[in-house]
Amino acid sequence: MSKEHLSDCPPSQNSTEDNEEEDEEDWEPRVCQVCGDHATGYHFHAMTCEGCKGFFRRSVKRPTEFQCPRQGVCVITKLNRRECQACRLRKCLSIGMLKELIMSDEAVETRRNRIRRNKVFDRSLGLSPSQQSLIDELVNVHNKTFDATFSRFQFRPIDRDVNPMSVWKDTASCPKSALITHMDKWLSSFSRPTSTGSSSCSSEEKVEDDSDCGGNTVFTTLPHIADLTTYMIQNIISFAKGLHSFRALVIDDQISLLKGAMFEMMQIRFNMLFNVKTGNWECGSLTYCMDDAERAGFHRHLLDPLMQYHYTLRNLQLQEVEYVLMQAISLFSPDRAGLTHRNVIDKLQEKLAIMLKMHIDSKRTKSGKHLLYPKIVACLTEMRTMNEEYTNQVLHIVDVKPDNSFDPLILEVISKDP
Repeated sequence: MSKEHLSDCPPSQNSTEDNEEEDEEDWEPRVCQVCGDHATGYHFHAMTCEGCKGFFRRSVKRPTEFQCPRQGVCVITKLNRRECQACRLRKCLSIGMLKELIMSDEAVETRRNRIRRNKVFDRSLGLSPSQQSLIDELVNVHNKTFDATFSRFQFRPIDRDVNPMSVWKDTASCPKSALITHMDKWLSSFSRPTSTGSSSCSSEEKVEDDSDCGGNTVFTTLPHIADLTTYMIQNIISFAKGLHSFRALVIDDQISLLKGAMFEMMQIRFNMLFNVKTGNWECGSLTYCMDDAERAGFHRHLLDPLMQYHYTLRNLQLQEVEYVLMQAISLFSPDRAGLTHRNVIDKLQEKLAIMLKMHIDSKRTKSGKHLLYPKIVACLTEMRTMNEEYTNQVLHIVDVKPDNSFDPLILEVISKDP
């Protein structure tokens, strides 16, 4: 269709670049004074439709000697307005349309460019429908898998009777326990090969003096903390499996991502329950302090920076959406060990990072919001430095206290085997 034909089409969003804004009375009929069609407003100083507006602009910018075949007596209507250009132009001038109000080609192009720039700017401040849909999915799955009240948490009682103490000892004489290399029922759908390794010392290897295997060390809260960790792992696995983009990955990559991100995602979720005034984690009716982790056997090399991390992250005062996007960014990390489709995962993480930044830019109003995104990235990076230390300390506790405190699911998650 040519530009000439476009003049009689319904108005587009950008077709009013040369409108003259004037106040209109409520009673005034919106009828084109040239042809009687529905008028869209004042154009070049007269109430006209889009078709007559375009005709007048073209006729003036490309002047042509129009001739009337009926001696200039044509009555212009909506149906015949294209039959006699001479009478139509004369009617435009007679109702007061002004040639002086027509913008030059250069002015029209400048205005169009400004409109395009404004549209790009507007899009940069808001999430697209597809991005918002993905955020809605993430938040919905998070709410289904994050039990903030811990109402479904079944645990062994927590024992705080003994003061916290360091439990790291020289355990050179203590045999290293075999790691169970299969997931429990929450990962049974992954169809991963299993082995029958034992998590305790074998009868042939067991030493006579219990102190050689950490018998003198107190792990009063370890059973309860192990149950709490298992519960968090189960919920995080459910969160990941609830995401379409995660289920679309191959099984081995799913397992590698979960194992690599589990500690980080647990800390992000725990941070949502952290009270900076008391330094405690308020998990429904249960309240935990860092001493509980030390009583379980964890060392201050991990606990001190971890405590500082929770204060730092909580003081950012993140919204729920930002916490959820942090979890997803951590989950879809393309540098985890054992991944086979790193490019796919890298694109997923990049998309999530862009969404987090756009959410902050569009939803946050306080000054300093532009510093929030890099601060979140710094927190994610800091957690990576603690991830390996956490794994080493859990493995050490397994070595010095080789009983059934840890669920096989924990042992599989912290296993360094691919």
